[in-house]
Amino acid sequence: MNDVANDKDLLNGRRFVMVSSTASSVDPADPTRFEYEESGGVIWGSYAGDTVVHGHFVGTRDADRIELSYVHLLKNGERAGGQSSSRIETMPGGGLRLVEEFQFAGDDATHVSVCAEIP
Repeated sequence: MNDVANDKDLLNGRRFVMVSSTASSVDPADPTRFEYEESGGVIWGSYAGDTVVHGHFVGTRDADRIELSYVHLLKNGERAGGQSSSRIETMPGGGLRLVEEFQFAGDDATHVSVCAEIP
């Protein structure tokens, strides 16, 4: 993980797709897609797909750990938001995977999702 720790713009311009989540089933035909921006360890971006019309996140990265706050509009018209903590893993072949533990605001349950980098 030394490359992860030393690269302060590691996630800038990278895109990920959700492959699993304990909060909902993932539609393989239209999974949620995430676009990351990073500058000096500050992270922000957007996401959409599956059950989400439009979402945004902002946070920080320290080495292989990401801390984010997020908010999104669901296709059923409801809004949701919360906090997440992710671990960055390097996949065989060099791509990245994000393993995220997250909680929705007002809910004590912890959910887990996995996102894989896409070209």
